[in-house]
Amino acid sequence: MKVEVEKIGEFLWEIPRSGRMRVPGRIYADGESMRFLLKESGTKQWDALTQVRNVACLPGIVGASMAMADIHPGYGFPIGGVGAFDPGEGVVSIAGVGFDINCGVRSMLVDVTKERIELNRERVAEELFNSVPAGIGSTGTLRLSVREIDRVLVEGASFALDRGYGVEEDLEYIEEGGTVAGADPSTVSPRAKERQRRQVGTLGSGNHYLEVQYVEEIFDEEAASAFGLLPGGIVVSIHTGSRALGHQIGTDYQSVLRKASAKYGIPVTESELMAAPINSPEGKRYIAAVRAGINCAFANRQAISGLVRDVFKRLFRLDDGQIRTLYEVGHNNLKLETHDTAEGRRNLLVHRKGATRAFAAGRMEVPVRYRRVGQPVLVGGTMGTSSFILVGTERGMAETFGSAVHGAGRMKSRKKALREYRGEEVIRDLAGSGILVRTRSMKGAAEEAPGAYKDVDRVVAIMEGAGVNRRVARLRPMICVKG
Repeated sequence: MKVEVEKIGEFLWEIPRSGRMRVPGRIYADGESMRFLLKESGTKQWDALTQVRNVACLPGIVGASMAMADIHPGYGFPIGGVGAFDPGEGVVSIAGVGFDINCGVRSMLVDVTKERIELNRERVAEELFNSVPAGIGSTGTLRLSVREIDRVLVEGASFALDRGYGVEEDLEYIEEGGTVAGADPSTVSPRAKERQRRQVGTLGSGNHYLEVQYVEEIFDEEAASAFGLLPGGIVVSIHTGSRALGHQIGTDYQSVLRKASAKYGIPVTESELMAAPINSPEGKRYIAAVRAGINCAFANRQAISGLVRDVFKRLFRLDDGQIRTLYEVGHNNLKLETHDTAEGRRNLLVHRKGATRAFAAGRMEVPVRYRRVGQPVLVGGTMGTSSFILVGTERGMAETFGSAVHGAGRMKSRKKALREYRGEEVIRDLAGSGILVRTRSMKGAAEEAPGAYKDVDRVVAIMEGAGVNRRVARLRPMICVKG
């Protein structure tokens, strides 16, 4: 059944509340983007609007079921989806987090010129490719016992820091300081821990990447100055998550939450939206396991950042002070946050599935250095286009619970991309554009072809036009390492 939408703003559309919907659905899009979404509505292959509507039917959802401008179909929730739930009446859903728990981006500022990178491009690419394990089933330099994995799940980035990866200052510039409270290793299966023992410090595959970028354009001088961004400055961005452990947590809890949906009489309009009441035993266990997965991803990116830092120190004779973490933030997360709503200030459990936290100026969660301008939002584009650094706005806090896009958003499924692109050709074309790619999978390169994604400039412009996010800088890729 096709979804009906109404335009309520230049860049905002609404699915009116009807049937079993408890709140309306809201989508950030321009006219052409919405026409594409409507064309796919009612099909089984690519129907993100129906997913927005289905999420709006979940108990305890507050405000609206939302989708950012990078919306495309996901597992249950659309990618780009945001849903906030009242802890007393609401539910927690695997679909609202996904299987790569706390997948996110860390960006680091490197005190080396663009010209030096260009002169040493091949060597930098090879050193990063050889130093950072990547690809399906890749293993890292850390060899951990099950007891040590339990420490990873509790300590997060601090564990990797204690092992010599990175510097103490990194923690100040990671969302949640690199560790969330409430993680319980006993809620994570032995299978998940065993799969993760050799994967801490690995990039993985799919859309994960390690990119050397330069600042092409500054849009907000005040925020850019606070963040330390300069025209032509070098940024290294790491995009990865909780690897095998996060996927196994999602897999393990599917049956748990499926049974909980039946046990507690939760109306599920789509089987992938299985859920449990937040305060039920099942809900509490899943939340504790997700928090363990969040910490695992923090530790993973901290370890990779240490490897990256070592490469640049070795190649360009830099010291630790010349390689600074700009920020790290996740985009597959579950967070208990305080927000102002129509009913007053409330604690809400916010699901962000392929959506990034984007807190505005003044929030205590934002590092002191950035608090007067807001939290950096790290938005990945494609291998051949650009990435962005944004900040949140007060309007975004009010409308989206402080959320933003996480990337360009897919326009074509991976299966369709494989039919249309060849990895070798993608890499050759990118090289012709001055972008050097190192990958362990030509299939992966085809799946991640720039043409398989939306125009990230347009996606970001929609969010800025809506007043929800604001552009700070555009980054262009020079080197991209993929699994």
